[in-house]
Amino acid sequence: MLRGFCLWLLPSFLKKKMRYPAISFLRPSSIRFIASFVILFLGCLTANISLCLPIIPSSLETLSVDGHFSFHGIEHAARDFGNRYQFLPQAVLHPKSVSDIAMTIKHVWQMGPGSELTVAARGHGHSLQGQAQAHQGIVINMESLQGTEMQVYTGNFPYVDVSGGELWINILHESLKYGLAPKSWTDYLHLTVGGTLSNAGISGQAFRHGPQISNVHWLEVVTGKGEVINCSKNQNGDLFHSVLGGLGQFGIITRARISLEPAPKMVKWIRVLYSDFSTFARDQEYLISAENTFDYIEGFVIINRTGLLNNWRSSFNPQDPVQASQFESDGKILFCLELTKNFKVDNTNINQEVESLLSQLSYIPSTLFLSEVPYIDFLDRVHVSEVKLHSKGLWEVPHPWLNLLVPKSKIHNFAEEVFGKILKDTSNGPILIYPVNKSKWDNRTSAVIPEEDIFYLVAFLSSAVPSSTGTDGLEYILSRNKRILDFCKTARLGVKQYLPHYTTQEEWRTHFGPRWEAFAQRKSAYDPLAILAPGHRIFRKATPFL
Repeated sequence: MLRGFCLWLLPSFLKKKMRYPAISFLRPSSIRFIASFVILFLGCLTANISLCLPIIPSSLETLSVDGHFSFHGIEHAARDFGNRYQFLPQAVLHPKSVSDIAMTIKHVWQMGPGSELTVAARGHGHSLQGQAQAHQGIVINMESLQGTEMQVYTGNFPYVDVSGGELWINILHESLKYGLAPKSWTDYLHLTVGGTLSNAGISGQAFRHGPQISNVHWLEVVTGKGEVINCSKNQNGDLFHSVLGGLGQFGIITRARISLEPAPKMVKWIRVLYSDFSTFARDQEYLISAENTFDYIEGFVIINRTGLLNNWRSSFNPQDPVQASQFESDGKILFCLELTKNFKVDNTNINQEVESLLSQLSYIPSTLFLSEVPYIDFLDRVHVSEVKLHSKGLWEVPHPWLNLLVPKSKIHNFAEEVFGKILKDTSNGPILIYPVNKSKWDNRTSAVIPEEDIFYLVAFLSSAVPSSTGTDGLEYILSRNKRILDFCKTARLGVKQYLPHYTTQEEWRTHFGPRWEAFAQRKSAYDPLAILAPGHRIFRKATPFL
């Protein structure tokens, strides 16, 4: 606020000085004011711009936390994977206990509505549009939370208790020691538990097991009042369902109990191509509804890729090398179906099982590629690409991603317009598209999904080239995303954003539709001052329900 005051008032003073050659007409009190202002402004310039930010509440430094606060060198907390928004906080809390988080939030709560201080939980920094940032507020580094160790419980209904700041890749490694693994995943595993559970957590297993929020037994949550509450379906059930998919609006997840299942040793990893979208969609919808099917089902759109199948040969083997070498992908819009079948090493029938399942599909025969990899290597496949991009300096670029949930009845209209017209030349990154079953989602959670029994996730995972003004630049990709959203709205497709981003409460009301009132009531109950997760721009502190 002070910085804004400095920058706002100075031009006015300079204009007056230019308009009137002398200032002798001013009263002594006015001269004292101007002198004080000049001293303040020059102090801001000589010391550091950060001094022009609001003064750090000295009370934060006096809080008796087990961890510590950082007030300087915290620029990293103003960045995220999206690389588009940078909101600098006043402080970063590095908690060593849940009580550190509770004490900090309770302190802000007790400051009352007169304080503008807000709090955001930051996991591994993979938000896209500043959702885990807190402008002039407090960012909590969840990865530094040191609770009890991960505890895996075996038996008929196995599960694992983990910290909300734990990475899914670490949960995978630990649970595999017991021959177990979580049921539902995201495509990228270097994300925190609290981060994905605050959204949904979707991947190719969701058609069978639902999203990650459908595979949680229990949570420990710190509310916007600083209360530490244990919750489950049967204990404090409203808070439990509010937090799951709740975009961090109702509480910070500090611990979670995740459902596990027996883990396979290996997977058959398969890719096939389609040139006709209707056939591709029909096969996907058949697979997610069949009783005997694959264990992972995803798809992606391929636009104008040259030498596509040759690129696959580094990881996959073509079933028919001769036919595969004759396939031309240049200039075509193709649709890839990606599948896996889990198996144990001693399963001698796995090839026959895969062949039987594939025989039900209508893909282009010459494009069948197969691979056999360890289960953990498949699940952590995206990390391999991340390492390569990091080495080339291509990871920390703007990522203007757009994730949509499209009703099954509208997916053909969507594909015709978006893939046939808006994106016919280039995509600037992977485009995922695959269906999931609504019956696997719990409608008591805060997650917003289409009304139909089957809907598609369509994810445009674009990367922008910094400083480019062409089709690979940020502005072009953002305008293209807007064209897609405008079409969905005009055509009334009933599309919902996943990992949603809006700038006004009216847009959020539209997003939630008839569920808005319940969402706002939950906010009033668990975070009435709108302290938590300000980066989503859903509620404003002190006036959250206006």
